[in-house]
Amino acid sequence: MNILLVCAAGMSTSLLVNRMNEAAKKEGIDVHIEAHPVSSVASFGDAADVILLGPQVRFELKNVIKMYPDKPVEVINMQDYGMMNGQKVLDRAKALLNK
Repeated sequence: MNILLVCAAGMSTSLLVNRMNEAAKKEGIDVHIEAHPVSSVASFGDAADVILLGPQVRFELKNVIKMYPDKPVEVINMQDYGMMNGQKVLDRAKALLNK
């Protein structure tokens, strides 16, 4: 599973990527998670199975959905993002893939 996290500069989600990787390792899930700025989504979106936007770039949701209409795209829950809850964000990505 390839997950793309998108934020304003690609830096604020780096801790969340680490926490999601830790959660995936505990579950024995093979996952590749990257964080990039919203300005680079076109360069990395094709390889993603799921695209999750940080709350600070939620205004870009419609644009990203237009770019990738066949992929699950969603804004990360603000509380989960603020708490850097990697498990919950990973669980949401898995749920989106299983829709």
